[in-house]
Amino acid sequence: MHFQQLVYFVTVAEMLHFTHAAERVHVSQPSLSQQIRALEKELGADLFTRARGNIALTDAGEALLPLARRILADADTARHEVQELAQLRRGRVRLGATPSLCTGLLPDVLRTFHDLHPGIQLLIEESGSHDLVRELARGALDLALVVLPLPTPSPALTTVELLHEDLVVVSAASLPRPGRGGRSVRIADLEGEPLVMFRHGYDLRELTVAACRAEGFEPSFTVEGGEMDAVLGFVRAGLGLTVVPRMVAARAGRDLRVTPLARPGLSRTIALAHRSDVAPPRAARELQNVLLASRVLQTASASSRE
Repeated sequence: MHFQQLVYFVTVAEMLHFTHAAERVHVSQPSLSQQIRALEKELGADLFTRARGNIALTDAGEALLPLARRILADADTARHEVQELAQLRRGRVRLGATPSLCTGLLPDVLRTFHDLHPGIQLLIEESGSHDLVRELARGALDLALVVLPLPTPSPALTTVELLHEDLVVVSAASLPRPGRGGRSVRIADLEGEPLVMFRHGYDLRELTVAACRAEGFEPSFTVEGGEMDAVLGFVRAGLGLTVVPRMVAARAGRDLRVTPLARPGLSRTIALAHRSDVAPPRAARELQNVLLASRVLQTASASSRE
């Protein structure tokens, strides 16, 4: 019994017409009939009745059909699994992330993933959550690390929470402590303080501005429009303060001072998002597993509770 004979048999059984079945599987009708006859001879039973051109399954054909379909389905599954494994040797993952996550979280995670799957190409897009959601929706990304709640909630996206993280105030170590000089600073203490602010579209910008307005004042910007590294550089130069995630502050260096925000402070929730209507490719699912299992996530989560 050959695999192709089962393909021909199932096709004829579904169409109950030899000529039409031959057209579907792209062989001549005599070749298809010959293979069906060979299968019947091997099994020792007719699979079809052929009375006056009317094709119907015999009892033997009825018994074989579900078994043949199962064999073909298992073969298709096996082919798919092998192809998926091959993708882990030479595939790619398109990952979007907010800039602060590219600075604080992703380097260690991507190092781990690259060690496990060195043949996978990693394509990273830095942007705010709003833009990343749009890129996911149009199929330009496989996965995205976004800040919850999503700016434009969509039932077409699936999100899995990864971590909750505190935000902290960062200032130049050479300058006095911000606010009242204590071990923590209130949002209200930022009124009148020079702030170095990220460009529009940054989730951190929206969080900071909204927190200041909730305290009844508009923040004062000395420099605005920078990316993460640029903002930290401006702060290091003494141009003002900024508010960043704790994981970013942990990598900032000794020339920057990190001051916690007084309770209730500010925090954010990071989630991994992908489209609900399309299963991520195997390589993307492997990266998702690394993200979920990463010790970096556990460390960041623990730090946010301290």
